[in-house]
Amino acid sequence: MNRAVTCCLICLLLAPGAAFAVAPTEASAVAAEQEVARALLANDADAVGRLLADDWIVVSTHGGVADRAAFLGVIKSGQFTRQTMELSDIRVKLYGNTALVTSKLHTSGRFMGKPFDVPERQTDVLVWKNGEWKSVLTHETQIFER
Repeated sequence: MNRAVTCCLICLLLAPGAAFAVAPTEASAVAAEQEVARALLANDADAVGRLLADDWIVVSTHGGVADRAAFLGVIKSGQFTRQTMELSDIRVKLYGNTALVTSKLHTSGRFMGKPFDVPERQTDVLVWKNGEWKSVLTHETQIFER
């Protein structure tokens, strides 16, 4: 393989958002976070499920806790749908193979037949394993505007 082709392949592997990267980076953690947001916005439970660890949980804005199976179940049933999902103010801190990703999130949709429109701060704990990020914990805090 010539040097130019080898160089291009290395660049692809290290590119932010690459399907497979050789090491955890802040850019790849942001890309993973954005991929979860896209899957949620598409109401695609299978895509969301591929991005969550088997033991993932979410702590909701109201303090409730849901596990992966329950969360994916309400998406699959259509009882939880997103109409908007806007991430901003993304902050990433890497600690070896763990990333803490905190962002501002504005989301709207329907849950159990009732509309919601919620500004929140969200922290995701991502773990790097087998060349990809998996979310192991999502913690949401509603922002109350004054």
